[in-house]
This record gives sequence, structure tokens and C-alpha cells, in this order.
Amino acid sequence: MSATATRAATPSRAVPAGGSRPSPGRRRRRIKQGLTPWLFLLPALAIFAIFKFWPVLYGMWLSFFEVRPYLGNLWIGLGNFERAVTDPALGSAALHTLIDAAAAVGLSMLFGFLLALLLEGPALHLRLIRTAAFLPVVAALVVVAQLWDVIMYPSSYGMLNSFLGFFGMGPNEFLSDPDQALASVILIQVWKHAPYDMVIFIAGLAGIDRQLYEAADIDGANRWQRLRFITIPALRPVITIVLMLGIIRGLRVFTEVFVLTNGGPAGATEMIVTYLYKTGIELGDFGYASAISTMLLLVTIVATSVTNWIRGRKED
Repeated sequence: MSATATRAATPSRAVPAGGSRPSPGRRRRRIKQGLTPWLFLLPALAIFAIFKFWPVLYGMWLSFFEVRPYLGNLWIGLGNFERAVTDPALGSAALHTLIDAAAAVGLSMLFGFLLALLLEGPALHLRLIRTAAFLPVVAALVVVAQLWDVIMYPSSYGMLNSFLGFFGMGPNEFLSDPDQALASVILIQVWKHAPYDMVIFIAGLAGIDRQLYEAADIDGANRWQRLRFITIPALRPVITIVLMLGIIRGLRVFTEVFVLTNGGPAGATEMIVTYLYKTGIELGDFGYASAISTMLLLVTIVATSVTNWIRGRKED
């Protein structure tokens, strides 16, 4: 039999319409390439799963129980959440948290944006000033709180009161006065977080096309018009990022309040997280504390999602 007849009699494999079928070796290489990044991420994911994701899920599960150590947890369903909704102390803490978040986030963004406008540029002296301005961000929050506690010492011998004395003002009680404590805490947060916002805004300003400013100069636009019609619209994605980070930071504020006032005086600076800490750690009511933390998590997710949705609609 001829070679041509042999080939004709031998059934041939069907070739897929999209081309030749990949060989087993090529498929194995593709699978290997897809799994390799996950193998590098696996240790970090395992640590996150053990120390972050599992505690969050377990805390949400405990929110449906009356936690009784050594006696067994008692299922109460939504009882902890109903208690949270009607708890006046938690309502007061939530109000303080909202005021603190709105004021601290808004002022941090404002001063961070102004600092970014002033310190943008490649000059060496601007880099040095930016580095000095960024130092509060890298300082430990506990150290910052202790430092401001000394600065705001409520007597004429305090550093800030001594300075105000030159202008015939004070002495002020600051953190010891229920009418001034919350404003003082907000001021400290702005001092701490505004440089962080500044760095993000500087990165956003560096990405704006300079030809837009040149065209605006040719058209005779002044600084305010360039800021309003070029800079701010171009920074909308950056503003959204800073706002979302600020919301998350503002809703879970704890360390500075705990170190400076521990929620006092007279509950004037009580926040959701400080109230949660006292409920869970000091009073041992873990089920109720878990319900509060679960509600705070849901509020944070909703707030950031709404912010992102508004940003998307504006871009569309």
C-alpha cells in the first residue's frame, strides 16, 4: 500500500476552530505560571487568615450570643443588636465619632491639599520641608498623644498655655474641659494626618498634564481659575481615595483618645471604639462588644462603598 493511501486510511484528529490544541506540557506551564504568584502570597494570606479574617468572622458569630466564659455561650439572636440600637451611651459615642470623623477628615484634607500646593516641586528645599512636614506621620501615635498631653497641660505652666499667655489668653484646660476636649483631640488628629494627605495630593498634582496650565495661561486664566477648572477636577480620583482612607480612619479612632482622655472628661470624647473596648475588655461583655464591632464594620463598608459609587457617577 502506498504512503498516500496509508495516510488517507488513518483517521486524523480534529483541529479546533481556534487553532491547534495546546500540548500537555504547555498546559502545565500555564498552570504553573498561574499558581506561582499565589505560592509567594500564601504565607501572607495564611497570616491574614489566622490573625485577621478568622477573628473578624468569629467576632461576628459571637455577636449573636451572650458570652459566658466557662459556662457556655447562650444564643440570643439579635438581642445584642437591639440593645445597641437603644443604648444611649453608645448613641452618644456614635455622635462624638461622627463629629470627630467629619471635622478631622475634612480639616486634614483641606490642610493637606494646601500643603501640597505650597510644597509641590522638585527643588531641594521643598523636599526638605516636605520631609520635615511628614515626620508626624511616621511618629508612633502613642508618642504623639503623650507629646500633646504635655503640650496641652492645663495650667499656666503648660507649653501651649505659656505661649498663649504672651497674647493675654488662657490658661485653658484643653483636654480637661468637657467643652474643649473634643476640639483638642480633633486638632491633634489634623496635625497627625494632614501630612499624610499632603503626600497623596502631591502625587496627584505630579500627574496633571502641564500643557493644561500652559493653555490656561495663554487664555488669561488666573490662579483661582486654574485651581478651580484644572487642578480640582483632575484630582477627583485622588480626593476620593483620601476621603475613603479618612472615613475608615475616622470611624475607628481609638489610640489618641484612649491615651489622652480615655473618653473623658465626663464622656465628652467617648468614641465608638473606646466604648467598645470598655464594654468588652473592662466589663467582659464580649457578645455586646462583638455586636458593636460588627455594626461598625458594616457602617464603614457602606460609607466607603457610597463614596466610591458617588465618585463613579461623577466620572461617568
